[in-house]
Amino acid sequence: MFKELSKPFIIAEMSGNHNQSLERALLLVHEAAKAGVDALKIQTYTPDTITINSDRDEFMIMDMDSLWKGETLYSLYEKAYTPWEWNKPIFDRCAELGIIGFSTPFDFSAVDFLEGLNVPVYKIASFENYDLPLLKRVAKTGKPVIMSTGMIGLEELEESVAVLKGNGCPEVVLLKCTSTYPADPGNTNLLTIDDMRKRFPDCVIGLSDHTLGTAVSVAAVALGAMVIEKHFTVSRADGGVDSAFSVESDEMKKLIFDVNIAYRSRGNVFYGSTEAEIPSLKFRRSLYVVKSMRRGEPFTPENVRSIRPSGGLLPKMYEGVLGKKAARDIMGGVPLAEEMIAEK
Repeated sequence: MFKELSKPFIIAEMSGNHNQSLERALLLVHEAAKAGVDALKIQTYTPDTITINSDRDEFMIMDMDSLWKGETLYSLYEKAYTPWEWNKPIFDRCAELGIIGFSTPFDFSAVDFLEGLNVPVYKIASFENYDLPLLKRVAKTGKPVIMSTGMIGLEELEESVAVLKGNGCPEVVLLKCTSTYPADPGNTNLLTIDDMRKRFPDCVIGLSDHTLGTAVSVAAVALGAMVIEKHFTVSRADGGVDSAFSVESDEMKKLIFDVNIAYRSRGNVFYGSTEAEIPSLKFRRSLYVVKSMRRGEPFTPENVRSIRPSGGLLPKMYEGVLGKKAARDIMGGVPLAEEMIAEK
């Protein structure tokens, strides 16, 4: 599914941007498909399957810079979760519009529920990427798994990948991810993508992009990412738990257009002239006699220069030509050739 990709695979993450409206959720599917995405992802949990209803300090979002400061985890997930009865109509609308619909499960019950809907692929979120029992349960479905790698150390990541592969997962996609919302481009460390490609050659590598705008996604593709996940909304002005770092339809269109250009530009390791460059070779520099000379007259910086176009001796021969004498009269404006240079 992913190893045979011929272009970057783009996922629109709906998350909680439906604002608890099924009509808006279906509109998001429509707008995502219209923008040209390959897939749309939702999240399958309830507040009770992902946390407990507690206002103890550890269940509170205390970070004053957070989009969700002052919320309990439970209250945030009450606002953000997608009612499970919406999963099927969302996936059905995806199929009608020719894109893949799938989800992130957060516990065993969600996996069982999604299996009943025959989802074609699963996503593992960064906060669950070292929940090995959950990974094992998802892997045993025999479906491909896309896993974000926010916060996970290398040894833990190797262990998580081994659990997925060892329990029947046929394909693993690893998404470089920075689990801050929004993420700072300076904290995104995209060079890790190339390292991940080398360390996990059997996995497809991509990016879960929480930065603002589209530039980081484009850069990731230039560095080898083949899957891009980006939060998506109809309108940031309408608000929503993830709207502040989500792209709108026109931005998603731009992202898709630009990442495909970035992908094409990667090409191959190549030195020399491409076929398209061959006509330009004639405009490379060469040595020209720029001032008419008499036979026996020495070559000097005043009468021979390295200029465009080609046709004369190579510029690297310039210093060896200076001081030698003309073998014959030479008209100014002609390319310098070896036979024009006297042997002595």
